[in-house]
Amino acid sequence: MSIHDTGPPVRERQFTDLFTATYSAVLRFAERRAHPSHAEDIAAEVFVVAWRRFEDVPTHVDDARAWLFGVARLTLMAGMRGEQRRQALAVRISEDPTAHGHVGALDADLVAWRVDLARAWSRLSAVHQEALALTVWDGLDAPRAAQVLGISPVAYRLRLSRARKALRAHAKALPQTPATRAVTATPRGSSA
Repeated sequence: MSIHDTGPPVRERQFTDLFTATYSAVLRFAERRAHPSHAEDIAAEVFVVAWRRFEDVPTHVDDARAWLFGVARLTLMAGMRGEQRRQALAVRISEDPTAHGHVGALDADLVAWRVDLARAWSRLSAVHQEALALTVWDGLDAPRAAQVLGISPVAYRLRLSRARKALRAHAKALPQTPATRAVTATPRGSSA
């Protein structure tokens, strides 16, 4: 996708290509951070901004997606105050039926694991939740996640490391069950 071609028909086609390639990701980003009834409105606002500032949208699809996530984040923050902002940025992992690829699965260990993870997650700061969400749920690498947050990739990696460490610490503070032990396990070769 090259956004630097000229002429209205070309711009419309390029915007349509961008929309087609990124809308579902932007909608999921908004759904995890706002009440589901507002997610489509947020996504729509993001693409209004993208249309108006189309020359500023990066040409590579992954970079454009990160840019759109940044616009979505700013849109969310602009409409929130105090606790509402925290709730808008909190990722609702316990409500995501596809988070583990087991739609409709009622395995007792899976349910316990998700409850333990949700409890540990709820104890994280909004900053740590956002860092983890950008990598885990939104699939962004450090440079693109940093772009969303308006920080350097090094600062993002440090924030992500601290967020992972905090999540493990919160999970370890829960009563130990097989599910909690799975959340607190440190991956081999990982010190963060």
